[in-house]
Amino acid sequence: MAKTQDTDFSLKKKVTLSSLQALTAANEKFTCLSLYDATMAALAANNGVETLLIGDSLGMTVQGHNDTLPVTMADMLYHTAAVARGNHHSLLIADLPFMAYATPEQAMSNAAQLMQAGAHMVKLEGGAWLCETVKLLTQRGIPVCAHVGLTPQSVNKLGGFKVQGKSDAQADVILADSLALEQAGADLIVFECIPSALAKRITESLHTMLTIGIGAGSDTDAQVLVINDILGMTQYAPKFSKNFLMDSGSINGAMRHFVEAVKAHTFPADEHGF
Repeated sequence: MAKTQDTDFSLKKKVTLSSLQALTAANEKFTCLSLYDATMAALAANNGVETLLIGDSLGMTVQGHNDTLPVTMADMLYHTAAVARGNHHSLLIADLPFMAYATPEQAMSNAAQLMQAGAHMVKLEGGAWLCETVKLLTQRGIPVCAHVGLTPQSVNKLGGFKVQGKSDAQADVILADSLALEQAGADLIVFECIPSALAKRITESLHTMLTIGIGAGSDTDAQVLVINDILGMTQYAPKFSKNFLMDSGSINGAMRHFVEAVKAHTFPADEHGF
């Protein structure tokens, strides 16, 4: 069994957007875990995970659905509040679920509820069509994390959980969407399941918006995985994931190993990308 290093990555101060910007400016990667309860939130912060995502992936990992579409605002508010109660240091990002931001006004109302439940930022899936919504939220003090590439809420339109941006035309759209979302005021952006070279190209093209990858190679500013995947709890683990529990022997060790691997640029490896 591989032993993790003794490096102390536990968070001593609250993580803010400024903290993440400072890490990126110093060429240090930061980490994110998608999780859903107070216990895991406390452990993640204690093991140095800078950002926690209360993802609508809970529809699949917690509720047993085939996709994220059945997740409701009530579900997201419940789990956001639970994670917030366990968290003391990490920055919390909460997903707006399917059809919770179809209009800017609806997005404002639902984002306000997530912030009041304990989130520090909200995440929305989509491209340039979201710019008006992003402007509205950020002008009113709600930080936004965008999400492009494979957007699970659009799985029926995409024809399944498929890698996006493989053609030149698709890649150009994702790049244009990312630049537009940055201009609109988004602070972070998740690239899910896009070619590693495209994620690198977009990251290098942005000026203020920080990038988080999942199945998008190693050149983004940060990496995110789902807690179930790093603990080997997923029956059919996606290509971009890694079972860190297998190498560490404990939940604490798995989280710490994930942080260490991202910061050492050993995860993700080429085998985890597209």
